[in-house]
Amino acid sequence: MRVSVVISTYNSPLWLEKVIWGYSNQTHVDFEIVIADDGSGPETKAVIDQLKKQTQISIQHVWQPDNGFQKSQVLNRAILASLSEYLIFSDGDCIPKPDFLQVHVDNAEKGYFLSGGYFKLPMIISQQIQNDDILAGRVFDVKWLTNSGLNKTYKSLKLTSGGNLEKLLNRFTPTNATWNGHTSSGWKQDIVGINGFDERMQYGGQDRELGERMINLGLKGKQIRYSAIVVHLDHKRGYNTQESIARNKQIRKTTRSQNLTWTDYGIIKK
Repeated sequence: MRVSVVISTYNSPLWLEKVIWGYSNQTHVDFEIVIADDGSGPETKAVIDQLKKQTQISIQHVWQPDNGFQKSQVLNRAILASLSEYLIFSDGDCIPKPDFLQVHVDNAEKGYFLSGGYFKLPMIISQQIQNDDILAGRVFDVKWLTNSGLNKTYKSLKLTSGGNLEKLLNRFTPTNATWNGHTSSGWKQDIVGINGFDERMQYGGQDRELGERMINLGLKGKQIRYSAIVVHLDHKRGYNTQESIARNKQIRKTTRSQNLTWTDYGIIKK
């Protein structure tokens, strides 16, 4: 199955380069990347153009002018630009494991969306990762990460579990199967059917709100938290404001209380 991978980014070309090298190393190779760029400068375009040649990956670069944190807007534009029936969403700071796309493809099912997981890295390791570490799989090796400065915790199970343990953890994890910006996927028809992301929402829960409307529509979330894994590179969050979080909480509250399946502020404007 051919899929479109929608990756959001903003002025983080070094991180985006590492991420795209991760997609060059996938076991599932029938895919395109759609970069949802919320106003990055020319450095990001230069990295994308270079990686198109180096990796031979089909990459679309959907760019909009910088007008503050408007991720929901550019994601909607990327959804429309995508060429596949099935869309996988992640961020430009999340390096995928080699089987990341294959896990999404294997678990794709009508009537469902998929909710994956991430493993967060500290800044000291995020900065030292080289392309060779990604291609050789060292960035997903707990021993290598520990030797590089990682404090090992129970969360390391996301990188080490497999087989029956992986299935057991997916089934009994206390975390709900929500739509997450770092790794989720669904059918384009379903996402367009709820009018995409609510463009009133800036940082703080806009991904979850989209998933809540999908659930209101009758779709179910499938948990693949311990199967579809990305390692999350560290970064600052200057766009994290209490105002945007409070506004988004109110929008989500309305979505849930009124059982909304559609937003008037999405792909199609009111």
